[in-house]
Amino acid sequence: MPRPQICLFSKHAPQLGWSELGTYVKKVGFDGVDLTVRQGGHVRPENAARDLPPAVAAIRAAGAAVPMITTGLLSGEEPAAKDIVSTAGRLKIPFFKPGYHRYKAGEPVEAKLAQVKPQLASLAAIGKEHGIALGWHNHSGDHVGLAVWDIREMLEGQDPQWAGYYWDTGHARVEGGDWGWRASLDLVLPRLKMIAVKDFFWERKDEGWKLQWCPLGGGMVDFRAIFTTLAKAGWEGPISLHVEYPTPDEPRAIEADFRFLKREVGRAYGG
Repeated sequence: MPRPQICLFSKHAPQLGWSELGTYVKKVGFDGVDLTVRQGGHVRPENAARDLPPAVAAIRAAGAAVPMITTGLLSGEEPAAKDIVSTAGRLKIPFFKPGYHRYKAGEPVEAKLAQVKPQLASLAAIGKEHGIALGWHNHSGDHVGLAVWDIREMLEGQDPQWAGYYWDTGHARVEGGDWGWRASLDLVLPRLKMIAVKDFFWERKDEGWKLQWCPLGGGMVDFRAIFTTLAKAGWEGPISLHVEYPTPDEPRAIEADFRFLKREVGRAYGG
């Protein structure tokens, strides 16, 4: 069975230029890069038409793939939206992640989803036009999409080939408790585009229980169950590794998490 591509989220290597980034991920063993095309990222959104092609070419020249980009786009009406999505499509990048809308306390959920849905649809329409699929990320906290079912509401009526889910192992467990993350994974599988990988645990402090991100395998995420489920479904990726926890040596943390991730994916997929 084909194994999903394992990618490094380029947020975690901001000091590296495009060629250096490609060389680094290949040296560690990654298949590719989840490339940031947003403010503060490896490609600035307003310069995407100019800079994304040479960035991708440099990474690919090092032998690494670019199967997805991470953007801050909220609507297809944004000035940079068409340039980013159309350029990525021309470069044969299969997937892109949009940015985040947020809930406000006291705001009716249905009203918020009704507001966001056409904005998502406008982005998905540009993606469909240019051959690149949108994957909506489930982020815990006040982010629209935290519950996963709210993403389903917004995806209703969209072409599943071009609009789907970017499911996050850590955030799904944070919001999904003991069983909800399993239900959310079952829900997203038919139109799952990408996976984000991170781990966490709850720690009791003086001010109460706090979420602590941690190295893969050190927290509450059941990676064995997740990748077994994905392999049985024949899902093929890509997977984006996120290293969100504080560490004095991020390169070493990236390498350790990559080894864990490669082992778990290999166990589930048979190599």
